[in-house]
Amino acid sequence: MAIGVFDSGVGGLSVHRTFVERFPTADFIYLADQINTPYGGRPGEEIVDLTRAGCERLFAEGCSLVVLACNTASGIALRRLQQTWLPNYRRQIGRPVNVLGIIVPTIEAATGLPWEHEAERRGDKVEKLDILAVFSTPATAASRVYEIEIDKRRQDVAVFSQPCEELAGLIEAGARRADLEKAVAAHVKTIANRIGRAPDRAILGCTHYEIIADLFCDALAPGTPLIHQPLATADALERYVQRHPEFDPGTGGKRRFLTTGKSGAQSRLVEAFWGRSLSFERA
Repeated sequence: MAIGVFDSGVGGLSVHRTFVERFPTADFIYLADQINTPYGGRPGEEIVDLTRAGCERLFAEGCSLVVLACNTASGIALRRLQQTWLPNYRRQIGRPVNVLGIIVPTIEAATGLPWEHEAERRGDKVEKLDILAVFSTPATAASRVYEIEIDKRRQDVAVFSQPCEELAGLIEAGARRADLEKAVAAHVKTIANRIGRAPDRAILGCTHYEIIADLFCDALAPGTPLIHQPLATADALERYVQRHPEFDPGTGGKRRFLTTGKSGAQSRLVEAFWGRSLSFERA
């Protein structure tokens, strides 16, 4: 058995790398749907279908768990797959499998509360609001998943999502740093204007953005804390595996990398996410 990591592109390698550091003896298979990247501007039903196909491929390769290291897939497809597809699929293959996402751990990190917690609705006025900015793809922003789920748990946190059109695509395409800096600065300025002031904290709500986290730090007010999804997701995965021994992560330390796009050696962008060169198999 193994743990699968799925993303529309290579941004999920930032999460995968943290997993490997946390679970050095576990077996991992990474699948990048590069032929269809990015997911952020696609219709919801298409995102569900593409995500399901990626999960099926990883389960067919022997994974017992698949982590969606993609905010768009997690926000749009995860609940649908868990509720309407997985129960029948488990019966068909005759073994326990599950799909987890990246948004739940991020919300737990942002609120400091477990996912199961829901705040009591009170009429008391909140004296001071913690303003949380979420930079994400348009599809993730449109889902309002961060606003909805954080509001259930913390009434003293106000969430503002900023759809960063084309930013994930620019990163995938290896855009010049100056162009990325200009795009990030524009998105930070836009959300600050909407809020009326700078946010107190920020979530980089797309795994691609981790590679340019320093540009967000430069554009945001000095000292603005960033909530990093790779670390939050690794913490959650560790807790989950401890609670669910039926999902065997393997013990051979194997690493495989699959892509729906071009097989073979990957770009310098991939090296930046992973820390060294990689070669992908064709999925």
